Amino acid sequence: MNIGRILLSKSSLLGHYLKKMKKKKKKKKEIEKRKMRKGSSSSRENMIQKLYDTCKEVFANGKAGYVPPPADIQRLTSVLDSLEPKDIKFTAPSLEFSSTSPGTKEAPLVTYIKLHECNKFSIGIFCLPPSGVIPLHNHPGMTVFSKLLAGTMHAKSYDWVQDHDQFNTCREQQKCGMRLAKVHVDADFTAPCNASVLFPESGGNMHCFKALTPCILLDVLGPPYSEAEGRHYQDYTYDTFSDVKELELKEDGTRYAWLEERNEQFLVFGGTYDGPRINI
Repeated sequence: MNIGRILLSKSSLLGHYLKKMKKKKKKKKEIEKRKMRKGSSSSRENMIQKLYDTCKEVFANGKAGYVPPPADIQRLTSVLDSLEPKDIKFTAPSLEFSSTSPGTKEAPLVTYIKLHECNKFSIGIFCLPPSGVIPLHNHPGMTVFSKLLAGTMHAKSYDWVQDHDQFNTCREQQKCGMRLAKVHVDADFTAPCNASVLFPESGGNMHCFKALTPCILLDVLGPPYSEAEGRHYQDYTYDTFSDVKELELKEDGTRYAWLEERNEQFLVFGGTYDGPRINI
């Protein structure tokens, strides 16, 4: 009888011990998972800081017309290509709204959020609702990196043509204040996609965008617009251009267009950046 009680007591103790160990293991796994999630979140939050630090190094020269060497261009595009909307706490569904009344022909307003700006470079985000447009504009003496973080948009870009002799009608068009440009890109892009780069004299220095769905577009400008230094920039007002006449050469299929400079204001909403802090 006493032996039975002793065996029963030992069995109960063993069961209690095993349950206790099981709970400890479960708790340990939960703690490890929380640490992993926290570590992952922390590393993602640092991506904006990494972008700033890389831009600071790549655009250390800070002069108009400066084109970073290929290694620096690759380094910055690599950082941009690793970015996700969650790194800056933005999601495409929040852009479903339209600031225009139903039935109007005007494009809905775009929101611009400044992350950083100095005399050497700037980092900003354009948030475009469906049908939102960034009109055709130029980037004098600038190298610009663009990264589509979310959505689908149509992009079109041009570069100026220096030699007009091959076109018989160039004199007539030039008298009207038009300039000839070569089409660089005319296509739809859907995130995630690679970052694009334009240069002072090539790569589609003049570009425009139209959102087909809610879009988030991140831009890095080096150096940024400056009236004092001849890079026109005022309250997000750009010298815009419109297609006047587009033609195609039969030999290689290259497309050209006559563009006319216009002084129109590009109005945007000013948004507030509430993402990870940037230590300058």
